[in-house]
Amino acid sequence: MCTRVLWDSGQGMLVGRNMDWREDLGTNLWMMPRGAQRTGFTDDPHPLTWQAEQASVIAGVFDKAATDGINEAGLGAHLLWLAESDFGDRDPSLPALPVSMWTQFFLDRFATVAEAVDYLEQNPFQVRPQGGPSGTTATVHLALDDASGDSAVLEYLGGRLKVHHSHDYDVMTNSPPFEEQLEHLKQYEGFGGDRPLPGTTEAADRFVRAAYYAERLPKVDNPPRGYAALLSVMRNAAQPFGTADPARPNISMTIWRTLADLSRRVYAFESSFSPDIVWVHLDRLDPTITQRLELVGHDLAGDVTDRFEPAEFAFKGI
Repeated sequence: MCTRVLWDSGQGMLVGRNMDWREDLGTNLWMMPRGAQRTGFTDDPHPLTWQAEQASVIAGVFDKAATDGINEAGLGAHLLWLAESDFGDRDPSLPALPVSMWTQFFLDRFATVAEAVDYLEQNPFQVRPQGGPSGTTATVHLALDDASGDSAVLEYLGGRLKVHHSHDYDVMTNSPPFEEQLEHLKQYEGFGGDRPLPGTTEAADRFVRAAYYAERLPKVDNPPRGYAALLSVMRNAAQPFGTADPARPNISMTIWRTLADLSRRVYAFESSFSPDIVWVHLDRLDPTITQRLELVGHDLAGDVTDRFEPAEFAFKGI
């Protein structure tokens, strides 16, 4: 599922993300407060525990798991499908973190990608798989980005964590794993090869198209024009209605997309089932209490910052 693109608009660092899935995920927006105490598991003898140092706005799937979001320091985190993910066997010597909290952990703890990568090098822990929507196992990888344009892609392959860290890593989709995607990209015009731009819905082709068009976006002279520019690339990489393949949920239709201004802490959400976009100014929300904006079943448009209401968020896995 999904496509993620990071782009320096000239008026701020922007990141767009498409969520592709074969069914509705009951997605709502949440304000996750700083100061919250979190525990990775309640039934593991060695869970990862931490305190939230940053407040964040997230897209919560079924109100149970954070799949996408940004924090008040301008760090973004985006959970995408990767069929090849293999989290390995449980090593009881390491703290455990459920995959449903992987995104939230980084949004809670870090202000920059460099800080997050350094923490991973100094403080190893294990991400543990959980059941996903419709009984699937959530085989995923994670992208991190920040207001400086830094980026990292985290993948578990063969039971080991692989971290790809560079300002150049501005595009991410699904299969194959990220290193293979970079090699595949070299075959195409504009990236060292002679093959023409591909047009299928396969993740590797979306990776090439997103990289091609993002690289050619002109700088803008105002933030709204930047938002529109990046959305044009995200829509080009989107999956149309009716493409669902039960055996491969990663090539299902795009059900929603987000756009985050990491420089200004603005988070926008667009449903494929609505003509309207909503957005949130993170800096205008109370960072000390958990709040929720219910999107399901509501016709909303424009700035919805003042529509959030106090709520309780429970990480239970998806």
